[in-house]
Amino acid sequence: MSRHLNVPIFIPHLGCPHTCVFCNQRSISGKQSFDPDTVREQIVGALDTTKEQDTAEIAYFGGSFTGIDRALMIRLLGIAQEFVQNPPKGKAHVCGIRVSTRPDYISEEIIEILCAFGVRTVELGLQSMDDGVLAASERGHDAACGERACRMLLDAGFTVVGQTMIGLPGSTPESEVRTAQKLCHIGVQAARIYPTVVFADTALCRMMQKGTYTPLDQADAVARSARVLDVFERHGVQVIRIGLCASDNLSDPACAVAGANHPAMGELVRSELYYQKLRELLRGAKSPVQTVYIPARELSVAIGQHRRNLSRLQEEFGSALRLVARNCQAPQLYEKETEHCT
Repeated sequence: MSRHLNVPIFIPHLGCPHTCVFCNQRSISGKQSFDPDTVREQIVGALDTTKEQDTAEIAYFGGSFTGIDRALMIRLLGIAQEFVQNPPKGKAHVCGIRVSTRPDYISEEIIEILCAFGVRTVELGLQSMDDGVLAASERGHDAACGERACRMLLDAGFTVVGQTMIGLPGSTPESEVRTAQKLCHIGVQAARIYPTVVFADTALCRMMQKGTYTPLDQADAVARSARVLDVFERHGVQVIRIGLCASDNLSDPACAVAGANHPAMGELVRSELYYQKLRELLRGAKSPVQTVYIPARELSVAIGQHRRNLSRLQEEFGSALRLVARNCQAPQLYEKETEHCT
């Protein structure tokens, strides 16, 4: 089976003179420094774990890539381009380059450079499309800047991934939903959803200690993330990640001091959204239901971690309720009285 992979190269906080209240890139990425002389070796090592039928993008993550020293940016793009133009034999086909950056570091000049080196995907750290939230988070740009950057990149033919955050200072479930709706309206093709984690040695940590910021607990973070996921899914926007990637640093309470930081956050959020959809489906039934047929590939997420979804549904709709795997495209009710699937 073929896979599409990212070959991640982390450049912690390079190119970003601005520090947002939540940011500690060295903790998030687990990287304390960056040596450009090791990039080619990192790429080769990552590709050695792939197979010929796989595809891959070389991805510069962590810092604001388009804000780093121009000569270094071009050098790094050139290294990645070598693998695109001359893919190693027997390894994944390197089909493009992906970069992560801030919306205020997008310009016509930057776009020309990215195009020249074959960059296909740009991930924008938008976080929110609410000016109040952006100001409270000390992002250094407004929502109009984020929209402008998205449209410039889309017009130039890039795939745009909108990175969003849940539980930032001043945010509400409604503002987070509006952010997702705005990104869908703009036309981003994919998104990431990051519940806010409070890291040590950040302004957000100090705000929490002073009592001016309250981090979300896991239940709230899951519920609010599920609402945002629902918006993206309804608009056909692929959510490629929910929650930070696991690392040793993120499991260290001295580093990640508060907030929703579960290693299976994506599973929890997707399962919560599935529960909400099943609950809505069951509430709309015309007769008592004991069996819900679930697409086989979705049975695990439908039942939920530690059978949480099934237990909640049985509590509301009867202990005899069953979720049964079946070869179908979407959940279907088996209503006993009518003896057919709806």
